[in-house]
Amino acid sequence: MEGERDLASRRLRILHVFRAPLGGLFRHVIDLANAQVDRGHEVGLFFDSHARGDNVARALATIKGGLALGVQGAPIRRDPHILDVAAMAGFVRLVARVKPDIVHGHGSKGGLFARLPGLALRRSGPIRAYTPHGGSFNYRPGTMTHRGYMAAESLLSLATDVFLFESAYIAGRFDASVGVRTGLRRIVANGIGAAEFEPAQPNSDAADFLYVGELRAAKGIDTLLDAVAIAGRTLGSTPRAVLVGSGPDKELLLAQARRLGIARQIAFSGPLPVREAFRLGRIMVVPSRAESMPYVVLEAAGARVPMIATNVGGIPEIFGPYRDWLGPSGDADELCRRMLTKLLEPAEARDAQAAALAKHVAANFSIDAMVNAVMAGYRDAIAARSARYADARVLGAESKI
Repeated sequence: MEGERDLASRRLRILHVFRAPLGGLFRHVIDLANAQVDRGHEVGLFFDSHARGDNVARALATIKGGLALGVQGAPIRRDPHILDVAAMAGFVRLVARVKPDIVHGHGSKGGLFARLPGLALRRSGPIRAYTPHGGSFNYRPGTMTHRGYMAAESLLSLATDVFLFESAYIAGRFDASVGVRTGLRRIVANGIGAAEFEPAQPNSDAADFLYVGELRAAKGIDTLLDAVAIAGRTLGSTPRAVLVGSGPDKELLLAQARRLGIARQIAFSGPLPVREAFRLGRIMVVPSRAESMPYVVLEAAGARVPMIATNVGGIPEIFGPYRDWLGPSGDADELCRRMLTKLLEPAEARDAQAAALAKHVAANFSIDAMVNAVMAGYRDAIAARSARYADARVLGAESKI
């Protein structure tokens, strides 16, 4: 009991490693780091040194108390690259210098950096934690790319002290594609803060529909554009939609909008702070084909933004008792039907549904709960390793008798 109390009060040195300071993954790391610093721990970050800009500086500045282990980086590519060897060497030197108790890898590349050195140091070095954030588990099963990444995940699992899956969905994908039963396992859902439950009101000139996120194929935005075009033919006039974000498929989506004859009704705003984005549309559409535990869905739910979403990934876990509100991905006709139903129903009905979802999210997806679960996972992994060493010492002593 005394040992458990000592472990609970111990000040930890925690190093988070990931590739790109973007999207929900970066938000998750910043929220964790902020809370960990606030609780008295020493924290540092390691990520792609090419990804430094005003948005990164602003995010880092929110960490009150600063990062005692510093902010370090090296060039890290999205896909496997020969220069990863040099980046890994820099990371190993950093770990040797700052001597963290915990190395927490986020995403596929972060998980690689956090765990690969552990294959040679299974009984020593820091505790190695891993949160996939979708990553390699979002590739289509059966493809060569997926098989290659799953083989890597299987090997790296041998050097993982604790898996901190952000959704039951990703944990299930891991079991189906990797299936290695090593390391502790926890489901640690993303969470949002109290201020994010303040309702967001649309501007007077807000568009009918809103999309917020990356502009890439996995997000299903092509289906949304098709649905808007179908709605225009059904109503006799095309609804307006605003797409907030950036990404590799912007030009393809612009071309699709022109081909469908709806380019004038579709606005591409570029990236915006999420609360500012919420004011640009009356109904948010999440047409994703793949997700893990998307922050934008949590944020929209907290802000009571009426929402239409697909039944993919961890989204049903967010909706909980309201998961029957979700629909299929990749079906433009069905998406259009749901969009028109939501658009034409009384505002009071939309607001009541949004309020009910906000109440559910407030009860189940808080930052405090997320951080508590992560810290419990770290401490359980420390205790488990200590117990293994104690057992090994006992066995060694008995063998000498």
